[in-house]
Amino acid sequence: MPETDSTIHIPLNPSWVEQMLVWGRQRFSYFGYFHSNNIPYPQGGFDHVFYAGNRAEPLERIGKLPDEKPKIGIIGYDQKNKYEKLYSHNTSLVDCPDSVFFSPEVVIQLGEDVVQITALRPAEIADSIQSTKVLRQLPGEKLTMQVSHNQQAYSSIFSQVRDQILEGTIYELNFCMDYHGSLPAQEPERVFLELCSQSPMPFSAFFKAKDLFLCCASPERFLKKTGQNLLSQPIKGSVKRGSNPEADAQLVKSLAESEKERAENLMIVDLMRNDLSRLAEIGSVKVTELFGIYSFQSITQMISSISCRLKNKVTFEEIISKTFPMGSMTGAPKIKCMELIERYESFKRSWFSGTLGYIDSSGDFDFCVVIRSLVIDQSKNTYYFGVGSAITLDANATDEYQECQLKAAPILKTLKKLYQPNPIIS
Repeated sequence: MPETDSTIHIPLNPSWVEQMLVWGRQRFSYFGYFHSNNIPYPQGGFDHVFYAGNRAEPLERIGKLPDEKPKIGIIGYDQKNKYEKLYSHNTSLVDCPDSVFFSPEVVIQLGEDVVQITALRPAEIADSIQSTKVLRQLPGEKLTMQVSHNQQAYSSIFSQVRDQILEGTIYELNFCMDYHGSLPAQEPERVFLELCSQSPMPFSAFFKAKDLFLCCASPERFLKKTGQNLLSQPIKGSVKRGSNPEADAQLVKSLAESEKERAENLMIVDLMRNDLSRLAEIGSVKVTELFGIYSFQSITQMISSISCRLKNKVTFEEIISKTFPMGSMTGAPKIKCMELIERYESFKRSWFSGTLGYIDSSGDFDFCVVIRSLVIDQSKNTYYFGVGSAITLDANATDEYQECQLKAAPILKTLKKLYQPNPIIS
């Protein structure tokens, strides 16, 4: 951002966020909006902030300049091919670049009752946002939807993955299925805001890269850097919320005591400890919380926290290259699992199961795992999203398929509320 920037504080109007998102979509090639929804989370969720700009920057340059400015961006799952001898030949449902970063021209920080705008002419920006019209017309066309796997098809793949585990090739694999189709032209911010209503999460984000939009309702942090400290918080273990407090307490108890879920979680914790050790000062890798149980609106998750102290002069890209993609979305061992994911899945993951976040001017950053998220190509009126679960030796095909449906439910509810879609085509 230019050195001549100035800052203005204005009261926060309830409709201001939606106006800001519409304003950003109309005026900028890139933006990122982040929000924790005030949900308690170990080490906190995303800051409530909006960044917008028109200048993209390559991932290779991020964090290497001494006068580094804030950067916002996304790294897709298929960036893995640049770090390992891997490939991605499956069908691309929405054509997404492997990485997109940009420098903001406008930064808007949103407090409980005040907005702080940092830009060249903040007062003009405030007036422009306040006067932005928000359209609420529903489209005449209906949304179409296809799903890659019904329960029978899922069970067939499940059996093949389990055979790999029995043969000792892998210990655990995160297999994902996809939903995709056509999406009538409509304001994508409405989809995001409705998704936040259906599933408020600590790592909610709305990201624009030209004609591509990501509506993200993620419960999972990938990496957070604070000074020389690096934190990762993988999720493995899920259960639905109960219909009443008693039923919910029983479900939470069953998750906390499940040997299967704990084993899944521990495998990924060990994988993440190994990844962090490649970047850390000797002896500094620590598991600060193991098998933590955290409940969200429609799902309860098992979350562990692993931290380390970074070696001196480790760059952002080096951190990513040694840890990406996150083990919670691959399985263990990581490289063999990624080879098998390419074999068994039917779609190119692209932005799904990648990472999205922001880097501040000091080099500190916070990035989430892109899950429970919808990718939209507004130029082609197409969309896709993925859901998955970990397959282990003790897993059950029916249970894992139902877990995928649980994770898909908030997105499906969002789309049905806005579009009243046609029946799903298997």
